[in-house]
Amino acid sequence: MMDVVTLGETMVSFTSQTTGLMRYARQYQSAFAGAETNTMAGLSRLGHRTGWISRVGDDELGASVLSFVRGEGIDVSRVNKDESSPTGLMLKEIINEENVRVYYYRKGSAASNLNPDDISEKYIAQAKYLYITGITPALSSSCLAAVLQSITYAKKHSVKVIFDPNLRKKLWGEEKAREVLLKIASESDIVLPGISEGEFLFGIKDEKEIARQFKEIGAASAVVKLGEQGAYYLAGKEGKYVAGFKVKSIDPVGAGDGFAAGFISGLLDELSYEEAVLRGCAIGAMVTTTVGDIEGLPDHRLLGDFMAETKEDVVR
Repeated sequence: MMDVVTLGETMVSFTSQTTGLMRYARQYQSAFAGAETNTMAGLSRLGHRTGWISRVGDDELGASVLSFVRGEGIDVSRVNKDESSPTGLMLKEIINEENVRVYYYRKGSAASNLNPDDISEKYIAQAKYLYITGITPALSSSCLAAVLQSITYAKKHSVKVIFDPNLRKKLWGEEKAREVLLKIASESDIVLPGISEGEFLFGIKDEKEIARQFKEIGAASAVVKLGEQGAYYLAGKEGKYVAGFKVKSIDPVGAGDGFAAGFISGLLDELSYEEAVLRGCAIGAMVTTTVGDIEGLPDHRLLGDFMAETKEDVVR
């Protein structure tokens, strides 16, 4: 039995080790980039059972992705190898500290071929939560169909759906993105947006109104992420701010994935809603203190130490 199951693409990422135009780069550092597996890794490190549904190419990059994800304690039994399509690739070019360009080579990737036939009803039915992001349905029409199928199975078996809109405007047109993200949000139990996503979907910037709008369209609750300021949640009739943590941020990438891991972990550990959101804020902050998407994700001991040491450093 799984605590949380997710689906989506994880790519191999290569970052140039010298600044300036990539045409002059000769050395690269490899890593892995996938919002869903970032969150699953965070949950796994906190002792929860996680599973990932996806496709990878039947190539060396696909083998490296599987090795990495499996090494983080995430079940990969529902990941299929695609002999006809490659594993997705991402290149990062660091012109200077303030100018970083990212290039995606994911069109026609193995994961973009994910479809409803890849979604096992039995696999989803034995989970407590299904975690979805807005990235996967943007990859292709078959990926969208796979996401909708997973939600159908989850609702059929009373598996709660948690949705992070994770808006990526470069992946699709704004009209289609708005339509699909609102549809998925309306069928979710919990939505985890940021202010920018609330503004994109509803044309408003107020966190309280954003949360109310998500509940209005069908979500049972919403947690609006406010960066270093923390978060605002609306669950049932309870609406409350939860303070963030003051840290020296080095790399903000992956903070939202860390927040999701902390929050879902809190729910699994039967914390109060406020405590679960606070844990999300803590892990989101921790992730920003290291370079990389998952390097700052803690285990229980590190999380406890961080929260104890920074209890006076919450943002007021």
